[in-house]
Amino acid sequence: MQIGDQLIEIDGSYGEGGGQIVRTAVALSAVTGKPVRIKKIRQGRPKPGLAPQHAQAISALAQLCSAKITGVLPGSSEIFFDPGEIRGGNYRIDIGTAGSITLLMQCLMPATLKADSPVSLEIHGGTDVQWSPTIDYFKNVFLSALAHFKAKVSLEIRQRGYYPKGQGSVLLNVEPGNLEPALLTGSVFQRVEGISHSSNLPEHVVRRQAESALQALKDAGIDAEVSQEILALPSTGSGITMWSGFKGGSALGKRGLPAEKVGIAAAEEMISEMASDAVVDVHLADQLIPYIALAGGGYTVREISMHTKTNIWTASHFLDREIKVSEEGVKIFRIEAA
Repeated sequence: MQIGDQLIEIDGSYGEGGGQIVRTAVALSAVTGKPVRIKKIRQGRPKPGLAPQHAQAISALAQLCSAKITGVLPGSSEIFFDPGEIRGGNYRIDIGTAGSITLLMQCLMPATLKADSPVSLEIHGGTDVQWSPTIDYFKNVFLSALAHFKAKVSLEIRQRGYYPKGQGSVLLNVEPGNLEPALLTGSVFQRVEGISHSSNLPEHVVRRQAESALQALKDAGIDAEVSQEILALPSTGSGITMWSGFKGGSALGKRGLPAEKVGIAAAEEMISEMASDAVVDVHLADQLIPYIALAGGGYTVREISMHTKTNIWTASHFLDREIKVSEEGVKIFRIEAA
């Protein structure tokens, strides 16, 4: 590598200042072949530096693209990532405990789409954990949107994993290819689908989560259907995810929180999104930034989150495609990359 103008420098404390900057930066580094140095990682957080799952995601990506890395350890405030060729093949990744499988897949996905041959990832960790997309959201909202960019991706949920034990398992298969621009559109009033699930808890937990969510949606004039999944797994937990088109809502159970409140929380998130004429939800808007930066496209969203602003800023360091944000109506914003 020639250190010089080619090296991208990223301030990891910018904007949202969390692990997302790191994941997006190394993902786009791998795709563009541009080495990156990230400093001040999670500087403003209660536990600054890389969390164990961030380090695991970077190490997994480094394996995929034969990258040279330094500083990739839990607690590290600075890393260097110099990518090589992205290789297809079969990979097994164990995040450990309940580290988020979906956040790891977000980090690896852009690279897998540019690999020299098909990629199969067997990933172990947490499928339904706090502060990350649920596995059902990832499959039914994010991957559905990604398909419009002509990405050929399939996901098999083999076993759920809840906090703190994890031990969930998924199989992600990716057929590499050139992404195409996607202008996402869609009917606002599509039927809502969902799934309520639990492991090692009384059977009524799943039913109460589903019934309370359905009632809240019905009161808001929204038709829905929620399936129920009662499991006995190595980990214990519960949750509910709902989706419609490019919008989703979810909530996870925790000790002392009534199942009804879990269902209502997920429903309220869904109701807020369905009430808007925007095409994608607030979370999907930021998750798709790397893809419109790479391929072009656009969509509307009801608000521009700090995560979205931060992802746009990060992508601008690696790619020349300008991402524009404009107001299109009352609480409707268009994000577009020509």
